Order: sequence, then structure tokens, then C-alpha cells
Amino acid sequence: MRELLLLNGPNLGILGKREPEVYGTETLADIEAAVSEEVAPRGWRVRSVQHDCEGALVSTIHESYETAGAIVNPGALMIAGWSLRDALANYPNPWIEVHLSNVWARESFRHESVIAPLATGLIAGLGAAGYRLAARALLGVVED
Repeated sequence: MRELLLLNGPNLGILGKREPEVYGTETLADIEAAVSEEVAPRGWRVRSVQHDCEGALVSTIHESYETAGAIVNPGALMIAGWSLRDALANYPNPWIEVHLSNVWARESFRHESVIAPLATGLIAGLGAAGYRLAARALLGVVED
């Protein structure tokens, strides 16, 4: 069975409670279930990991080379998560960066992602639906 890594960074563990006007009311568990539902017909399963610590995210990537692909919401680490960037540069499979909000419609410090140039694709501003779209995109890119 193929496995998809669903990797979420700092503060994403409190989705549903965290600024719902910006991030919506769906929880991370809701998102995990939606992604699982999206990939299950292909026989894939989801391994979901959320950490507030960049080092733990880096370790997860290092331990996940066998996964078929990844969906990564780095949270604020998109701005200066250089060790996360370096870990993703060595990740051998396709991955898609996802952001719940449209980061370019927000404060200017959010307008550049250090990891985006490495990603297979990027989805932002579509709320929790962006994760489903990322899962569909990965299914289209990864050959069984």
C-alpha cells in the first residue's frame, strides 16, 4: 500500500480554534479525514504528522523517503525554515506546498516562501479544500 505524507508545521495543530476568520473552522483531524478519503480509492493511506518544532519536521522528512509523495503546510516556516527547506530538497518524491489562506493577500512578510521553489506545486487560499486538491494532484503525478 502506498503512503502519502501529510506534514503540517507550527500552529496547525490548533486549526478550528486558531483565527477561524483566516484559517476556517475545520480541524486538522477533518483535513486528515478528507485527504484519506481522497486517496483511499487508489489504495493509498495517509500518514499525518504535525509538529510545532522545525527539527521534528526535518526528522519526519528524513524518515519518510519511502512515501509516494507529500502534502506540506509549513505554516510560518515557509518564511525562514531553512533546515526544512534543505530536508525537502533531498526528499526524493513529489510534494505540494499548501496554505489555507492566500498568503499574498496578507502581510508582506508572508509573500515569499523559501520552500516553494522546490515544490512540485503550490496551492494557497482555498482553505481546507486545498489539501484535497493537493491529494488529487499527487495522485495524478505519482505513477503506481
